Parts: sequence; C-alpha cells; structure tokens
Amino acid sequence: MAAWRSARARRVLSAVEEAAEHTKLWWCAAVVMAGVGGWRGRRAAAAGLVSMALAETAASCVFKQLCQRRRPPKEWISHEEVHDRPDSSSFPSGHTAAAVGFTAAAAVIWPAAGAVCAVPTLAVAFERVHTGAHYPSDVAAGAAIGLAATALTRRAPRLVVRGLT
Repeated sequence: MAAWRSARARRVLSAVEEAAEHTKLWWCAAVVMAGVGGWRGRRAAAAGLVSMALAETAASCVFKQLCQRRRPPKEWISHEEVHDRPDSSSFPSGHTAAAVGFTAAAAVIWPAAGAVCAVPTLAVAFERVHTGAHYPSDVAAGAAIGLAATALTRRAPRLVVRGLT
C-alpha cells in the first residue's frame, strides 16, 4: 500500500488525511446526522462522538504511551508524504480508532448513516498505511480499540443504571 504511486490516490488520500486530522471529519458527520436524521440522527451522532472520544483517548493516551513503536522506515515509502509523519508512537493508529469508534457506534443506531461513514473510515485506515504513518497492524489495533469503545458506549448506560439500583 505504501508503495502505491498513483497521483490520483495521493490527492484523494491527502484530502482524507486533512479531513480526519483532529477528528474534523467525524464532527462534521455528527452535525450532518443530527441535522438531517431527527431523533435517530441525534442519537447516532451522540453515540458516535462518545465512542470516538473513548477510542481516541484510549489509543493516544494509554496504548501509545505503553507501546513505544517506531514508525515504518522512510525507505519503505516511495512518495513525498513520508516526511510529514507524527513523532509519536506508531502503535496503535489513533485516527483509525477514532474513525471506527465513531462509525461503529453510529451504525448501531442508524445503519444507513454507518454505511455512509464506513467509506471514509476505510479511506482513513488505508491512508495511514499509504503515507507510512503506520504499519497495517497499527491500523488493525486502532480498529479493535474503536470497536471496544463502541461496545463500552453501548453498555455504559445499562451499567450505570444497574449500579444505581
């Protein structure tokens, strides 16, 4: 993936990277879902944002601190994006964790919106490997963290109610 030299792919993936930076893409998706989806859209957006926040926090503040892994070697990347990489640990991919966390949580409540969000989620995951920011295993771990955050987001209200009774 990282060696793919398509100019069109680099343009598209560069736009995906910019949109996903600082979770802008997922905040915009939440605004759109809340605006056009009525009660279901607002619930899906809220669940997506909570799950995204949990996933991003777990990936960036916990796992990246525990697993200090170097980024893939620059020699493996045949295009100019290789010089624009973070200095933090490669493992896991926080971008992927946030993307999967948002999309999976939204999909549980509003499957159609989740299906639409799955396209940029896959693009984010692909882009992280293509630019040399992550190994595929970093992206897979980020996806697992996003799914775990979704599961926790779904179960947390029931756990709280159970604890109060």
